[in-house]
Amino acid sequence: MDSAMDTEKTSAAAWFRELRDSIVAAFEALEDRQTVGPTADRPAGRFEVSETQRQSDDGSEAGGGLMSVLRGGRVFEKVGVNVSTVFGTLGDRAQNAMAARKGIPGMADDPRFWASGISLVAHMQNPHAPAVHMNTRMFWTPQAWWFGGGSDLNPCIEYAEDTAHFHATQQAHLDPHGADLYPRLKAWADEYFYIPHRKRARGVGGIFMDDHCTGDWQADLALIRDIGRAFLPAYVPLVDHRRDTEWSETDKDTQLVHRGLYAEYNLVYDRGTKFGLETGHDANAVLMSLPPMAKWV
Repeated sequence: MDSAMDTEKTSAAAWFRELRDSIVAAFEALEDRQTVGPTADRPAGRFEVSETQRQSDDGSEAGGGLMSVLRGGRVFEKVGVNVSTVFGTLGDRAQNAMAARKGIPGMADDPRFWASGISLVAHMQNPHAPAVHMNTRMFWTPQAWWFGGGSDLNPCIEYAEDTAHFHATQQAHLDPHGADLYPRLKAWADEYFYIPHRKRARGVGGIFMDDHCTGDWQADLALIRDIGRAFLPAYVPLVDHRRDTEWSETDKDTQLVHRGLYAEYNLVYDRGTKFGLETGHDANAVLMSLPPMAKWV
């Protein structure tokens, strides 16, 4: 790999790993607290951690990461927290999967890339506790570099106060970077997480950005760090508040139908899913976001 920005790449990858470790610890702490209801007698869930690898077109190893998945816990039915750092060259199909960065100057002549990031999806036992997605990443080519990602809330049973808390926490972390940033990233998330064939959003939104490069790498890293730092205070209080809410079979059915909506989006529209599969990353890690159970009416 080219030595350009090696220090910056190392710093970004280290931050994504640090964020992963803090989220895994916080989620296992949620599992440690006794809950009530159908899952109360289960042991506290723990993440199963495995290494992932990306293989280049010629079969050589081209980076990888850690896939951490917790299944069948007291609070989480399935949650995955993945980090990866991959590199190599981008073929035509992989370049086409990068819809937001088509036409990168010089890519056809020098298709090398480096990418690092964290991706998280949580599906809950209690239908009143919201599912959530979070992803932040850095991408580099010899011609350009940029950051992207965000987080969005996906409750199957919506509570206005939960939505307000999630958005307000994100805004509080974004406002120091510019008062115009939160409204712009919120609008971007509303557009990005919209499901055209259902004519609706997949959840209640959040924040999202791509192609973020001001030319000031330190400032851009500071922003992506604050997007990551916003996640736990935005989400964990919602889980704490809803984890013991009594639910019915009707509630569970509503949850399973909403998960079908989530699966449709990730398989049909999500650029991260397409890019991961097109670039040869571990398919289990790429498809970690899919719920353990879902249904369609």
